Amino acid sequence: MNRFFLFLLPFILAASSFGQSKQKKIKGMYIQWGYNTEWYSNSNIHFKLSNGSDFVIHSAKASDKPDLDAVYKKPIDISIPQYNYRIGFYLNDEKTRALEINFDHAKYVVNDFQKAHVTGIIEGIAVDGDSILNPSSFLHVEHTDGANWLHINYVQQKNIKKNLDKTRPLFNLIGKAGLGINIPRTDFTWKGDRLNNNFHVAGYNLSIEGGFRYYFSKKFFLEGTGKTGYVRYMNALANTTELKNNYVKHGFGYFEMIALIGYDIRFQ
Repeated sequence: MNRFFLFLLPFILAASSFGQSKQKKIKGMYIQWGYNTEWYSNSNIHFKLSNGSDFVIHSAKASDKPDLDAVYKKPIDISIPQYNYRIGFYLNDEKTRALEINFDHAKYVVNDFQKAHVTGIIEGIAVDGDSILNPSSFLHVEHTDGANWLHINYVQQKNIKKNLDKTRPLFNLIGKAGLGINIPRTDFTWKGDRLNNNFHVAGYNLSIEGGFRYYFSKKFFLEGTGKTGYVRYMNALANTTELKNNYVKHGFGYFEMIALIGYDIRFQ
């Protein structure tokens, strides 16, 4: 839970700074919280280890890990599941255009015991064939303390229905496009030896997103979107003492379904 607030603090401070701007270039803002689930494309994962191993696992399959049961088992630990938070700043009086700070705490788990083609050098031996990804005899890798995609979105909304007295939006269509950085903490297991990594900047991401926003009151709204993009990890293992000279590189596409609740903060 403390890690969540450390992530959130810079954005709260940024929001406060924007809100206090005397020039009023920002017409309002909003905050959101929600949860997600993902589907991933296969990925070629390149491993380079301090023991001299340098190999690629081809077309590795991976899954997410929603952990939504943690919401009712330990309600105070709302940051255990795959979650999203966003802080947006409206750019026009109609509140149809915005810039958004977007953080997706997704989880990426390479499926254990799958058969995958492996090429390269493993402990001095050339390999070129199929292997079973067994954590105790080979390896396991996951970004489950967060694949952690932090990015900036441009947001465009279009109102399709107002409330009965026509004084405020009821349903809006919404579209977004963004880019940013990855800040993972990766679990890596090599022949049964688990090495839990540190948070660090490890690559970049690109995305587009679309869906709807429903205002069930003047300021509170629900938002549901589908999101797709590409994520590239240039080095998913930080160069710590126990992980010195160990590298993991890969990229993959994803599709994400997101449900959020939000609150509008209007400056006028």
